[in-house]
Amino acid sequence: MLFQVGGQGSRPTFFEMSAAQQLPSSLRAALTYSIGVLALRRPFLHKVLDYEDEFFAALTLILETHSLRTTDASFAESLYGLRRRAVNIHMKKEDLRIETGNRSQHSGIRKHQKLLSVVFLVVLPYLKSKLHSIYNKEREAALQASLWGNVNETFDQIENLGDMDTSFASTSSLDTHTELSVRTQFRKRMHKIVATCYPWVHAGSEGLAFAYQLLYLLDATGFYSPGLHALGLHVCRATGQELMDTSSRISKIRSNERERLCGPPWVKAVQGVLLSCGYAVLDYAQTGLIAAVFGFKMMEWWYQSAEERMLAPTVYPPPPPPPPPKVAKEGIPLAADRTLCPLCSQKRANPSAITVSGFVFCYACVFKYVSQYNHCPVTLVPASAHSTCVELTELHLNSISTHQECIKLLSWLGSREEERKRKSGSWEKRDFLSHLQAIAALNTELNMPSYRRSICRADSALLA
Repeated sequence: MLFQVGGQGSRPTFFEMSAAQQLPSSLRAALTYSIGVLALRRPFLHKVLDYEDEFFAALTLILETHSLRTTDASFAESLYGLRRRAVNIHMKKEDLRIETGNRSQHSGIRKHQKLLSVVFLVVLPYLKSKLHSIYNKEREAALQASLWGNVNETFDQIENLGDMDTSFASTSSLDTHTELSVRTQFRKRMHKIVATCYPWVHAGSEGLAFAYQLLYLLDATGFYSPGLHALGLHVCRATGQELMDTSSRISKIRSNERERLCGPPWVKAVQGVLLSCGYAVLDYAQTGLIAAVFGFKMMEWWYQSAEERMLAPTVYPPPPPPPPPKVAKEGIPLAADRTLCPLCSQKRANPSAITVSGFVFCYACVFKYVSQYNHCPVTLVPASAHSTCVELTELHLNSISTHQECIKLLSWLGSREEERKRKSGSWEKRDFLSHLQAIAALNTELNMPSYRRSICRADSALLA
């Protein structure tokens, strides 16, 4: 499986080299995450996570060795159709440089270059990961010591004293304890040295690698990394003829290995089957590994999205508003003209509404009627004059056309109610403004009669 990215000639583009360099770290992160998820159901996989560095180093050792042996490229480079070639360095009097492009003379990789390539691809990243883990542990220990004091050393001293007390029983146990204490102190000193030097070494290596990448991007050098420069290797695109030659060379190597099998026929058959299985695993390890990680991530995304849909709360539509109150048979009928008071059949003076029904009357008429009969004159719903009569003005009633004007009306009602509380002190100590503003926020219909009735009914429910 090859990924050919644009560009001309045999020199790979910067993006090809960058993708090939970042593939192992991305693959390691994906494998670690996949194993961590599987370990939730299979606890024995936690042992793999405990030795994550060693496990991944062994895996990359197998993949890189096989890839360099068969394709003269690393595992990631072979996926992008790249090959490593040895470079002959020509010394000139004017300047000392390495010829690149069409003038560079490439040859096959030698055995020692393959061995050193494995060291740069497997051993050095493994050592770097171990040093990074030691640095992180020492940093956490230093932070903990700065916050809580050096607790670990105190416990170590106590344990050492206890061990020394018990070690007086025999000289051999004392020697063993001394040897262990020396080893422990040496290990702690080495960890402190690593914690001190690692940031500088890491910064230097990363800065040098960045300089090489920048020079490669500017076409000032043919080496993408310091490791390739130290090995004297260029990374080039593989041609179709080179791919065919590689396939034929692999088939010849495998046929020679089959011919070297010895033993009885059944032993040769078993060895041949094992070799075939090993070849199949190595041939499809690159594609299969990436496909497995991709498939696992796809399954995880699928089940996670389904789980989120199941756990998401169901959003129901808001309930419909309650129906408007009906006019009672024994109640006072409404006039055809909405501006007339149903009680006096005159134009409303100082309009006031009954909150339990929403109908508007003259303030004097409705206050006298409700104080005497304790119910709404139209619907005969029980009502109290001191808690249900809300004073309005005809100007506000006839000018409501938008939600903002509704809020202004409600604010005005609240100020009037507060003023009435301060003057008389006989009204309920409730905040009509908060009730009415909450009702206005829920109301979207601004039809005047139904809107007044919905305000009054909801406010009545809140007061109840």
